[in-house]
Amino acid sequence: MPTTHAYYPSYPQNSYPIQVPQKPGYYYPPQQSYGRVAGSPPEAPDSVTTSGVPSYEPSAASSNYAGSASDYDSTSGATSVDLLDYMGNRLNGSFDPMPLDRSLAKQAQTSGELNAKHRELLELQQLAQRRLAGAQASFAEGMRTAKEVQKDLQWTQKRVDALNDRAARKYPEQYRSAQRRYPAPVDY
Repeated sequence: MPTTHAYYPSYPQNSYPIQVPQKPGYYYPPQQSYGRVAGSPPEAPDSVTTSGVPSYEPSAASSNYAGSASDYDSTSGATSVDLLDYMGNRLNGSFDPMPLDRSLAKQAQTSGELNAKHRELLELQQLAQRRLAGAQASFAEGMRTAKEVQKDLQWTQKRVDALNDRAARKYPEQYRSAQRRYPAPVDY
C-alpha cells in the first residue's frame, strides 16, 4: 500500500543563508498581513427580501456561504459609490448654514464696532495727553510767575520796612500818632 502524505501547498518563504531541509508534511502558515478588504460585502439582490427589508445573510442570497469571487468584485455594488461624496451630500443636506452665517455677520459687525471704539479711545487718549502737556506747561509758567511775584513782594516788603524804620527814627512822635490812627494789618 503506497503511503500518502497530506499535501500542503508551499508558500514563498524568506531565503535563509543556508539551506534548511523541510520535513514532509510540515505546515508552514501563510505569510500575509491582514488589512482592509479591497471590496465591500455583497449586496442582496432585490428579489431576496424579508418583510420588505433586504437581507444580508449569505444564505439568503445564495446557497454558497462563502460567496464567490464575483461578489467582491470592485466594479459592482456599493464600491462604485464614492463614500466621501455621499457623506458630504448627507452633511450638506442636514446642515443649515444660515445660523452660522448670521453669527459670522454679527461677529464681523461686533469686531468692526470694537475696532471703531478702540480707535476712538486712542484718539481721546492722544487728546488727553496733549491737554495734559498744555496744562503742565501752563502750570510751570504759573509757578514761574508766582515765584517772580513772591520775589517782588518780598523786595517791596523789605523796602516798606526800611522806610518805616527810617521814619520811626527820624520822626518818632508823628510815627506813633500815625500808627494809632492807621493800625498795621494783622498777619493771617
